[in-house]
Amino acid sequence: MSSNCPESDATDTGAPPSEHWSSVSKHVVNSYVEANNALLAAMGFSRSSDDASGTVTAAQRPETVDPSVTEVAFGDESWLMERSTDSYEDLAVGDYVRFTKPIEETDVSAFAQVSGDTNRLHLAESFAEQTQFGGRIAHGTLVAGTISAALARFPGLTIYLSQDLEFHSPVEIGETVTATCEIVEVLGDTRYRLHTTVETADEETVIDGEAIVVIKAQP
Repeated sequence: MSSNCPESDATDTGAPPSEHWSSVSKHVVNSYVEANNALLAAMGFSRSSDDASGTVTAAQRPETVDPSVTEVAFGDESWLMERSTDSYEDLAVGDYVRFTKPIEETDVSAFAQVSGDTNRLHLAESFAEQTQFGGRIAHGTLVAGTISAALARFPGLTIYLSQDLEFHSPVEIGETVTATCEIVEVLGDTRYRLHTTVETADEETVIDGEAIVVIKAQP
C-alpha cells in the first residue's frame, strides 16, 4: 500500500538493480523448487536421478494434478493452519480459519519484484531508518495477503467478492503473523460475510477488515 518514486528502484547495496532482482529471483525460484520437491516426496513421487535440474517429468507427476500445478509450492514447514471444521456442508456462522507464517526477507523482495512496488521503505535500510518507522517494514498488501491465504483454506472452493482493510500497525521483516477469517453472516447462495484480521505473535492487531466471499463445494 505504498507509492513509488523514480529513484526508488535503486538500493543501497551498490549493485545494479538488474543483478539485485536476478539474485532475488534465483533465490525465490530455488526455494520454491525445494519446497515442491519435498511436497512430491511426501506424495510418493521422487526426482529422477538422471535429471540434475530437478524438473519433474510427466511420468512422475500425480495423474490427478494438472502438470502446471506441480510447479507451485503448496506449503512450507513454517506455515501453520487451524480451522474449526473440515466439512464444507457444516460451514456456519462462527466457523473460522487461522493461517500463520513469517514475513521473510525473501517474501518482501519477491513481492517488490512481482508487484512493482519498489518503495525504498521496504527495500533500503538506510532510507527506512530516516522514516517514522526507524527501519524497513513489509508491504501492507503483502501482509494482507495472508488473509487470502487463510480464506483459501476453508473447506471447499473460496472466491473473493470484496475485501475492506484498515491498517493499524506496520509489520517488521522477520515477524510472524496470523490471519484469522471468521464467518459472521451467511448471506445465502453460497455467499458469506467474514471478519478478517491479521495479528502479530504478540497478538497485536495490525490489519482489521471484512470480506465477502463465495464458498462452493470442491469441483
